[in-house]
Amino acid sequence: MKMTYKGSCHCGRIRYEVDADLEAGTSRCNCTYCSKTRYWGALVKPEDFRLLCEDTSSGDYQFNTMSGHHRFCPACGVSPYGTGYVEELGGAFVSINIACLDDIDPAMLAALPIQYMDGLHNNWWNVPAETRHM
Repeated sequence: MKMTYKGSCHCGRIRYEVDADLEAGTSRCNCTYCSKTRYWGALVKPEDFRLLCEDTSSGDYQFNTMSGHHRFCPACGVSPYGTGYVEELGGAFVSINIACLDDIDPAMLAALPIQYMDGLHNNWWNVPAETRHM
């Protein structure tokens, strides 16, 4: 069931509201970006995401296929969400950083299902051999 959550970077410069069913699944990836940032994401459709600050508040980092925009706060450095378009994921998406959701119960976080993906080897639909570090 979709619920409305608020999220933000550490300093609050970037703020958003999102309607998401987190119990439908979250993901962790071992690609170089996700590994270095410890990103824990959940995908939503763009119409379920509302940015509550100026779009110019965030920096934008892209790499490799340039299909994803990894948004980050230039003040505190935290990456609260990203956007992109990947046909295999259903087209346009917003990836919210679960760790940036405000006032979410730690017990709920601990119970969320996580799908592990092997992005490091471009083997996205399979679980990597090792996931304990993710």
